[in-house]
Amino acid sequence: MVYSCGEEEKHIEEITLIDRIRTGDESAFRELVTMHRSYIFQTIFAVVRHKKDAEDLSQEVWTRIYFSLPQYEGKGFKTWITRIAVNRAIDFKRASSRRKEDFIAEIEEAVPMTGAPPLEQGVEHEILLRETTAFVREKLHQIPPNYQDVLQAYYIHHQSYQDIAHAQGITIKTVESKLYRAKMWVRNHWKEEEFR
Repeated sequence: MVYSCGEEEKHIEEITLIDRIRTGDESAFRELVTMHRSYIFQTIFAVVRHKKDAEDLSQEVWTRIYFSLPQYEGKGFKTWITRIAVNRAIDFKRASSRRKEDFIAEIEEAVPMTGAPPLEQGVEHEILLRETTAFVREKLHQIPPNYQDVLQAYYIHHQSYQDIAHAQGITIKTVESKLYRAKMWVRNHWKEEEFR
């Protein structure tokens, strides 16, 4: 929907919608989302640079906006929602980066590297890399399904413990426990000599 009215009129419209939302009018919240949906998505995408993550985070940000509306003081609504969106996107990116580092460290610990061949070996290096990739994929399929789902959700899809718990209908403690057992399974079943 395109709003051709001036900034002042738009601000009045936002305040009116917020007042309606505070009285329990859900349709007013849908109007507010429609008004700023693409802006919030673009703001988040500018930080995370991944469409699916930006879509997921947008939904989460709108939930946060909804529950934070009682604290909104009626000034600079766009600035206020931008701050919420940017902070959440930055938090996600930091957490995602930490998870990737943790996963790499854990895999390196479970499967120590014996030294990569020098780049000059060219074709041999490419073939070895392809064979190693295929081997690792095959090993990943050997992980029990009940461990695969949490490993993929956490390390590949960058979901939080809370998101995983909600999606799988389990508690956060169960997610922590499954991740721990999954890591132990990898350490116990992936032998270093197999990767040489």
